[in-house]
Amino acid sequence: MHKFRNFKRSFSFLKSQSLTQSRFNERCYGNKLEEAIDVLCQQNRLNEAIELLHQIHRPSPRIYSTLIAACVRHRALQEGKMVHAHTKASEFVPGISISNRLLDLYSKCGSLGDAQKLFDEMIHRDLCSWNTMIAGYAKIGRLQQARKLFDEMPQRDNFSWNAVISGYVRHGCPWEALELFRSMQNHESSNSNKFTLSSALAASAAILCLRLGKEIHGYLTRTGLDSDEVVWSALLDLYGKCGSLNEARGIFYKMANKDVVSWTTMIHRCFEDGRKEEGFSLFRELMGSGIRPNEYTFAGVLNACAGHAVEHLGKEVHSYMVRIGCDPCSYAVSALVHLYSKCGNIENARRVFNQMPRPGLVSWTSLIAGYAQNGQPDEALRLFELLLRSGTKPDQVVLVGVLSACTDAGLVDKGLEYFHSIKEKHGLMHTADHYACVIDLLARSGWFKEAEDIIDKMPIKPDKFLWAALLGGCRIHGNLELAERAANALFEIAPEDPATYITLANIYANAGLWTEEAKVRKAVESRGIVKKPGKSWTEIKRQVHVFLVGDTSHSKICDIHAFLGEISKKMKEKGYIPDTNFVLRDVEEEQKEQNLVYHSEKLAVAFGIISTPPGTPIKVYKNLRTCVDCHTAMKYISKIVQRKIIVRDSNRFHYFEDGSCSCQDYW
Repeated sequence: MHKFRNFKRSFSFLKSQSLTQSRFNERCYGNKLEEAIDVLCQQNRLNEAIELLHQIHRPSPRIYSTLIAACVRHRALQEGKMVHAHTKASEFVPGISISNRLLDLYSKCGSLGDAQKLFDEMIHRDLCSWNTMIAGYAKIGRLQQARKLFDEMPQRDNFSWNAVISGYVRHGCPWEALELFRSMQNHESSNSNKFTLSSALAASAAILCLRLGKEIHGYLTRTGLDSDEVVWSALLDLYGKCGSLNEARGIFYKMANKDVVSWTTMIHRCFEDGRKEEGFSLFRELMGSGIRPNEYTFAGVLNACAGHAVEHLGKEVHSYMVRIGCDPCSYAVSALVHLYSKCGNIENARRVFNQMPRPGLVSWTSLIAGYAQNGQPDEALRLFELLLRSGTKPDQVVLVGVLSACTDAGLVDKGLEYFHSIKEKHGLMHTADHYACVIDLLARSGWFKEAEDIIDKMPIKPDKFLWAALLGGCRIHGNLELAERAANALFEIAPEDPATYITLANIYANAGLWTEEAKVRKAVESRGIVKKPGKSWTEIKRQVHVFLVGDTSHSKICDIHAFLGEISKKMKEKGYIPDTNFVLRDVEEEQKEQNLVYHSEKLAVAFGIISTPPGTPIKVYKNLRTCVDCHTAMKYISKIVQRKIIVRDSNRFHYFEDGSCSCQDYW
């Protein structure tokens, strides 16, 4: 018996030794696998690492943490879910740290449903858990859920406040952001930092509340937080958006480390505020600062060049873009197409367009509109058909350009076909611009019944552009009854617009209804309505020369008047008869003719001719629509001086050459 007991004891000892060795071997094997997983994670071989995870009987918390961290780095949602599932299968109970990492993964990958489920399952949560959920919801715009968690959390830190406030700002709720910011200021345990204050400044900028922005600026100065670049950028944005450009510029020059975003913001603010010279000057400073402009800088400057018809600067920007190898698919290259189209250089616009490997819809739109405005409607329509064949889906904007091309060419049937295709073929809704274009097309062609049918049936309220288009067509064809309907609608929508009164008065005058014409002119005088003065400008040797109606301030005005006097005689010899129908009738006929001579585009064209060698094309820009007499006169002048004269009015380009115009007198 004694021997049996000793044997049993020895057997138990050997068995325990065997188990211990087995566990030891297993542990060694597991350690080697975990080391391999570490290496695979470092090499970004996540799937292989997870395969090894399944071979470990009881992975350590560290290896789970390593794998989840790698999934977070690579936003590997599916792999992260596999690791999470493994924790459950192995009956591992993660602590707060690993749970928070999983929350972070789900949140950053936009899988808020999984994050919320895990959050609800967590027995213990810390401040990081709450903040991760709040930031996740705020980031994707689910602000109600973010605010609900914020209100429920047991304690908050600056991150909690910032997450919700910045979420409100980012997703267009500035008032809610400022309300919460005020609550934070009243909270004893909270201290606003640069991120909070930057968000509050952004909210103030969004609602254009300069007073509140200045209050925050004062607080920043008192607390010494105004030296941070994040804060400087927010202040720059505030003052720029609120129209305080001088303050914005002061902030800009105080910034120690101006980056390309700051430069771009300041330059664009100048253009938006109408201070184009400052904008161009700042751009030149940027070019000499050593900081390379980005595509948004270029696009903003090029669009400003297009808007102000400053082609020479646009060409300089284009040259610089070529030198640095600008991405041919960038916004900036699209802006180049727009620039050349707006400046009447349609050849350069097409050249830039053809160099783009994959023209975007914006570029297609700019070129189509450019051809339409530059008197080549057939090419505009051909280009639109190419767009359709390229597989690019048109939008509502490009179809405005297509309808404009039909309008400029008087293609009524084709225009109506395109108008109906917007909804029937392309599945788009008609916009107010589409309706204005088709009414312009019909009214100019005298199709008034069809125009009225569309107006009466359209599902949206006609705007001022539609009524103005109809009124313009009535002026061409003398449709008095419909003109009064259009004018009355315009008097309600824009009672201070002088164009309506002037056009209606001219229609009455043309019809010999002098009593009605006098009433309209009296209404203009009694209401103090002032007609926008005609302004034309031309660029000679990179200097822009501006002329107003009857302008006598130019240094070459005597030479300009002398040229116009001589050319008027030659024009009359060729059969030119001044069109005085739309000049004030209480002025003598001779004075009427004299007034016509001094229209701004005639002054600009005359200056261009006397300032350039024979044969040089003349390009003039005008802020208003060119009048009938000036249009006729330009045809005569182009033939007499043997020059190509290009006039861009508020509607389109007119190319006058050898006595004819590209618009074929249809504008």
